[in-house]
Amino acid sequence: MKKVLFLCTGNSARSIISECLLNQLGENRYQAFSAGSKPTGKVNPYSIKVLEKNNINHEKISSKSWDDFSDTKFDTIVTVCNNAANETCPVYPGSPNKLHWDLEDPAAFNGNDEEKLNEFQRIFDQIHERIKKEFLNI
Repeated sequence: MKKVLFLCTGNSARSIISECLLNQLGENRYQAFSAGSKPTGKVNPYSIKVLEKNNINHEKISSKSWDDFSDTKFDTIVTVCNNAANETCPVYPGSPNKLHWDLEDPAAFNGNDEEKLNEFQRIFDQIHERIKKEFLNI
């Protein structure tokens, strides 16, 4: 089973959604994890809402530091941060395959509850498409 680590800054939205999606869609082929360079320590509630809306298991998720995985050997590291000003895009040491997905941070979106959920769904859909293309060959 190949190990994949999804990284972003806060580990509350994009990387969490990516971890859950790949673990469910790539079961028996991939074991996915997520972490952040500056983790918030909690999963964004809209991440949970969008995962539930799309029937994606999220039981064991938590916001973690990339330091928690310093001794883990990964096959692939995926950074999911965009190029927004002042955002730290983490780089993981070692020799795994490295991918960068330029995704906007839905947690930074301002709007009412429905608009926020729609923004999380938009990012979920982008992540879903990338996982199908990069990992599942669909």
